[in-house]
Amino acid sequence: MRGTRRPAAPEVRTAGAWRRIGHTELVKLVAEELRRHTGLSNHELPAEMIDSRDAVAALLAARARATPPEDPYLRSEQALLTGHTHHPAPKSRGGGPAAGWLPYAPEAHARFPLTLLGLREDTVVDEGDTRALDRLGTAPPGYRLLPAHPWQLDLVARDLAPAFADGRLVRLGETAFPVWPTAAVRTLYAPGRDLFLKFSLDVRITNDVRRLWRHDLLRLRATDTAARSALAAFDGPAAWLSDRGHRTADFAHEQLAVVVRDGLRAHLLPGATPYLAAALVEGFDGSPLAATADPVGWWRAYLARVVPPVLTAFAGHGVVLEAHLQNTLVAVDAGSTPVQALFRDAEGVKLLSEAAEAAEAAGAAKAVGAAGAAGGASRPPAVSREAGWERLVYCLVVNHLTEIAAALAEHHPGLDPWPAVHRELARHDFPEAAALRTAPTLPGKTNLLLRWTGADGADARYRPLPNPLAGG
Repeated sequence: MRGTRRPAAPEVRTAGAWRRIGHTELVKLVAEELRRHTGLSNHELPAEMIDSRDAVAALLAARARATPPEDPYLRSEQALLTGHTHHPAPKSRGGGPAAGWLPYAPEAHARFPLTLLGLREDTVVDEGDTRALDRLGTAPPGYRLLPAHPWQLDLVARDLAPAFADGRLVRLGETAFPVWPTAAVRTLYAPGRDLFLKFSLDVRITNDVRRLWRHDLLRLRATDTAARSALAAFDGPAAWLSDRGHRTADFAHEQLAVVVRDGLRAHLLPGATPYLAAALVEGFDGSPLAATADPVGWWRAYLARVVPPVLTAFAGHGVVLEAHLQNTLVAVDAGSTPVQALFRDAEGVKLLSEAAEAAEAAGAAKAVGAAGAAGGASRPPAVSREAGWERLVYCLVVNHLTEIAAALAEHHPGLDPWPAVHRELARHDFPEAAALRTAPTLPGKTNLLLRWTGADGADARYRPLPNPLAGG
């Protein structure tokens, strides 16, 4: 492979000479190597890798005909044409025809109305603050409003047919306004309402089928409360976009679930413009990373906004934020200097054992169990301090800072980004932060092996990568 940040032009050495190979042959070679390495066969992953490439081709064609959003935040959310740089199939959409998913693809600058359903009141499962859902339309007597992602309705149509037939579900039309799919695909933003809604999608995207799994929904109150409290206590402008409630049907708990997430305006500093961190790596028109005339100062400001809230949440509150590129928004001022970080997605938050015990003792987990969902509460997801720190370092440093640093150095040749990271970490006085500055390796997530072995996406495994901080 040639190149650094985005390797390309693969070659294979045969008969004493190098020859160029195409994508299909590369996939075949990777599959053969994985079979030898693991002793396992997998027919799904090679198909996903080819589907991902075909999806990028379809997205390129669609983008050529589409109009990007004027709003810079939305433009950043819809910028991830290639996506996760270290995943074998980052853009796979389940293998279906492009016509089935392109209308809902953020990378194609999609926007579309929500489908509105009436859910019979005796089948409603409602947890937390879901009042925003009732303002999306009007439900008939005896029903509650339930918005649905139109793609998900297509995917689970057969399962839901009996509920439509017997009146547990009724169709109420569409919203009068469009929503915009964000980088996560299943999370949609309604700018006029300043509202995020996260849905289930029965499609594998990267490592997981993107359902709102019942066990995660039952833990959501505890993890969201812990993350919100940790960032509220932070002495700085960081913010948490709260997953403040969810609604679903008791007969289709996972298929029809929708999570209500805070919008941006109540959290943003006055005059600040947010951008998805992952888009700064991908690149897009108007990127403040590419445009800055002071990359050293910009990088210091970026680190000062992103790193302290994550480390303080861990060391001071036992909360492990999943601060990877797709869960982090960075807001900049009128001069394009980073002034605030916003974090999201309670589903990915982990709590250290003592924090999970405190949350349970305070009744957070019990409150989740009282949501009316059969099966009772799930305990908050407790992890050991060692496992929590490993996850934090992967998300914040390997997935996030390493990629931002590489993009910044590519746009501004000669910049060495790592001394500034070293200095930022030195401001945090707890053992793990000190050890990180000199550790010989960092944990790299084995996405290729995860998918080949069919492991659950949450069952992350890591291999050591050289630590660029160790030399500083």
